[in-house]
Amino acid sequence: MEQSANSSCPPSIADPLVLELLYEMAEHAADCELPQRRAGSKEQQNGKFADSLSPAERKQKDKEERMLLVLWKKPLLTLQYFFLEALITMKEWTWRLWQRRGAVFAALVLFTFFSVLYSIEGTHQKYVQYLEKKFLWCAYWVGLGILSSVGLGTGLHTFLLYLGPHIASVTLAAYECNSVDFPEPPYPDQIICPPDDATAQGSISLWAIISKVRLEACMWGAGTAIGELPPYFMARAARLSGAEPDDEDYEEFEEMLEHAESAQDFATRAKLAVQKMVQKVGFFGILACASIPNPLFDLAGITCGHFLVPFWTFFGATLIGKAVIKMHIQKLFVIITFSKHIVEQMVSLIGAIPLLGTSLQKPFSDYLEAQRAKLHHRAGNNTPAGESWLSWLFEKVVIIMVFYFVCSIVNSMAQSYAKQLQQQKYSEEKTK
Repeated sequence: MEQSANSSCPPSIADPLVLELLYEMAEHAADCELPQRRAGSKEQQNGKFADSLSPAERKQKDKEERMLLVLWKKPLLTLQYFFLEALITMKEWTWRLWQRRGAVFAALVLFTFFSVLYSIEGTHQKYVQYLEKKFLWCAYWVGLGILSSVGLGTGLHTFLLYLGPHIASVTLAAYECNSVDFPEPPYPDQIICPPDDATAQGSISLWAIISKVRLEACMWGAGTAIGELPPYFMARAARLSGAEPDDEDYEEFEEMLEHAESAQDFATRAKLAVQKMVQKVGFFGILACASIPNPLFDLAGITCGHFLVPFWTFFGATLIGKAVIKMHIQKLFVIITFSKHIVEQMVSLIGAIPLLGTSLQKPFSDYLEAQRAKLHHRAGNNTPAGESWLSWLFEKVVIIMVFYFVCSIVNSMAQSYAKQLQQQKYSEEKTK
């Protein structure tokens, strides 16, 4: 009986076999639990790190990540985001055009009417050709002005690349030919002096040169005024809707207003000065900011939109300032700089540079002589051959700047799409 009772009892914990089995089971459970603990602790750390960032720090971190999205660092990802952003933009514009299909239809009817009028032969063709030439000439300079200030990434400096050289060429030709009555055609594609019997006696006046380039200069200035409208409309729409703006310049503007009293650096104080002038003075403040070369004028557009300045007050002052006042100041500067006696003095000063003066002076003198020869070229004669290294260098600089401008557009659109992804990610996190 004692033996049977003993045999029915469970095995004792002190049994060596049972102890070994329990030890192995405990070791196996510990090995399985350890990676899970590590993963859990890592997720907790990441969560705590993300939660510990303030909104401003998170915004700065996101901005730094987007700034790395450029063609020379992440070309494939940048191009992918660029094409996706381009598709989204095309979809938005298509939808907007569809909403305004009445105006689009009217524009198509007018375009068809003018196309038929353009193709029909008749006495009106000389007027049509004149209007076509003037329209294309004005549209060319307006487009270059828009590219200069529209703010897609970095503006293309079309004054330095196109309008400035054009005014300089007209100025040099006017002093060489003693006239501004260049034969049309080939002007403006090519400038040649008028025949000797058509050249007026006496010296060329400064006002005659200003009048010759007034149309293209004013059209370029009008284009720069049109290019200032996007910041105005963006800030105005954000203020009226009360929604959070999707623009970094506007966000910086709001932060600047919040910390206006504690501003210490010169750049912030200059921006605040522009903002206060536009806000307090109104039309004449905008006119003053637009009438001088002012890299902070984008802030004026944002300020006017934020404080709901009427459209025609903003655009009227901007148009007068940029297309009339500022444009005449820039024209006058270029014309005086490239007047005949100033250019000759500059070339002689280059020759006075020790050691390198003679070697540097020769290409400039050869270039000026070549330009004078081209100005006196007549139809039927051989065009002077040869290309100066100065003109070759200028062409390459233009190509490089245009290429950089295109790259900046690609980078800007790719970063805009990346910002949308970041905002979508945070909105999903808030809903969880």
